[in-house]
Amino acid sequence: MSKSAGHGGGKRRAKKHEEHEEHENHERWLVSGFDMMTLLFVLFVVLYAMSSIDMAKFTAFADGAREGAGAPVTILNDGAAIDAPTENDSPLKPVQVAEEAAIDGTEQTDAEKAAAEAAAAQDARRTAAEARGAYDQLAQARDALSAALAAVGQPAAAQFVIDERGLVVHVVSDPVLFAPESAALQPQGAVVLDAMARTLDTLPNQIRVEGHANSLPVTPGGPWPSNWELSAVRATTVLRHLSEVDGVAEGRMSAAGYGSTRPLVPDTDPGYVTVNRRVDVILLSTASAEANVLLPGIEAAVQSAARAATAAAGGTTTDSTASEGSHP
Repeated sequence: MSKSAGHGGGKRRAKKHEEHEEHENHERWLVSGFDMMTLLFVLFVVLYAMSSIDMAKFTAFADGAREGAGAPVTILNDGAAIDAPTENDSPLKPVQVAEEAAIDGTEQTDAEKAAAEAAAAQDARRTAAEARGAYDQLAQARDALSAALAAVGQPAAAQFVIDERGLVVHVVSDPVLFAPESAALQPQGAVVLDAMARTLDTLPNQIRVEGHANSLPVTPGGPWPSNWELSAVRATTVLRHLSEVDGVAEGRMSAAGYGSTRPLVPDTDPGYVTVNRRVDVILLSTASAEANVLLPGIEAAVQSAARAATAAAGGTTTDSTASEGSHP
């Protein structure tokens, strides 16, 4: 028997190939770095290209786009819209405007300033017209209220002034509305409020009722802890009478008491006791806050003109002051 047959054909097994560790490329970051530099370069090139416009090429593009789409073409040049030339415009007009703005930047700035000044002047005229309209409406309300008080024989029961809030009606508390240290409405006060309510009900203005006291302290141990409570209850008493008896809508009114914190005259004034003891009925202006700021100036000008006209006519004006009291 052959020797080779006992060994399965005599084939020799091949020796296994030895594996080696894969070689690591330590320069791979250079590829990413160069890619990033290339992208940054392209970015800056695009930004530079976008920062300047070839107006000649753009005009040609705009003409072609307009003819193809049948609509005007605009672009933004530093925030300002430039219209493409139309059939009625010269083809060089947008180019000339852009070139002039690019060469002389002060001319564009001056134009912007002029436009801003024109807009501000227009806003000022609009606000002045609104203020004048609000003043005229308040002045008509003043005349109507004054006529209503005169009709019931109480022409001196209230004083009128127009300020930034609207028409302020100073109703003298003593002796018209309330007795000293009392919040019970006097019969004469009811007549005054009834006459006012008929006019107030026809007006569109919101109404604010404010109670005020003089600086004299309340009687110790009396019905009121302080002038705060006294002025607040007087204000709500007037509001309630206007609402319940005379039918002025409650939703149009509000009330507040200010004690002695908002006097009309200082304590050095001889009439401070009765002048500062009052209830103010305020017809709030319907104009904007910007227009309301102008109301006192209009009032001052109107009153000055009225005094000048009275003086020229040889007339005289008199001021009446209620008698002093000894209580808030």
